[in-house]
Amino acid sequence: MIVPMKSPLYPIALCILAAGCLYLAFAQSDNKPQPTAPFRHVVFFKFNDSATNSQVAKIEREFAALSGKIDGITDFEWGASESVEKLNEGFTHCFLVSFKKKSDLEAYLVHPDHLAFKKLLKDVLDKAFVFDYTARKPSKSIQP
Repeated sequence: MIVPMKSPLYPIALCILAAGCLYLAFAQSDNKPQPTAPFRHVVFFKFNDSATNSQVAKIEREFAALSGKIDGITDFEWGASESVEKLNEGFTHCFLVSFKKKSDLEAYLVHPDHLAFKKLLKDVLDKAFVFDYTARKPSKSIQP
């Protein structure tokens, strides 16, 4: 059906056409999870005010050591906040644990070494924030 430009339906038809084009662009883009994409486990820590520097350093060491103890971890990195914007809500440490697939994270969560590590946190941790996701890359069409 062709909608004449002077018709009151013309703007609606344009919106539907634009929405369809956007849908097709994103549905066919590289910006969707791929079956071979890595699975990320991002953990943020906010330590108690009473946590000492040596207690925090021990948590850093023990968390990093998990990458050598638990199969399925493909990469590990961490850092302390250097926020310029000061929007970190008191969270001072970020740990990024990468896995080949989501089921590797699920095995990691119940692994005895991970469970032992979590026990170390009870006396020094005020809050934790965890975010898990399948990694995505931007579409080639939107890269500079």
